[in-house]
Amino acid sequence: QVQLVESGGGLVQPGGSLTLSCATSGRTSSTYAMGWFRQAPGKEREFVAAIERSGGSTYYASAVKGRFTISRDNAKNTMYLQMNSLKPGDTAVYYCAADLNPTRGIPTREPLYEYWGQGTQVTVSS
Repeated sequence: QVQLVESGGGLVQPGGSLTLSCATSGRTSSTYAMGWFRQAPGKEREFVAAIERSGGSTYYASAVKGRFTISRDNAKNTMYLQMNSLKPGDTAVYYCAADLNPTRGIPTREPLYEYWGQGTQVTVSS
C-alpha cells in the first residue's frame, strides 16, 4: 500500500504562483512514475504532468508546459508541482498519483496509476 497526501493548494491571483506537494508513505520504494492530475468543476479529471522514478524524465500537458514544473525528492518521499503564471483556467482540484509498475515509463492515463491522493483545491481568481 502507498498513501499519498497533497498539500499547498489555496487561493491565488491570476499571474501568481503556488507549489503543491505530494507526500508519500508506505511502500514508497515500490513507486516508479508519479503524476499530477486535476479536475475542474463540471469537467473530467485530466492529466497535468508526470515524472519518472529518478526524476530525469518529465512530461507535461500542453496547457501547462512552460508554466508548471514537476519534480521529486525521493529521499523525502515527496513530489512537487511548481505552478507559475497561473490562470483562472487552472482552477481545479489537483491530485497526485503513483504508479508501481516499473515498465510503463511516464504514463499519462489515469488507469495506469494505482494509488491516488485525496486532492487539494487550487483557485485562481482576482
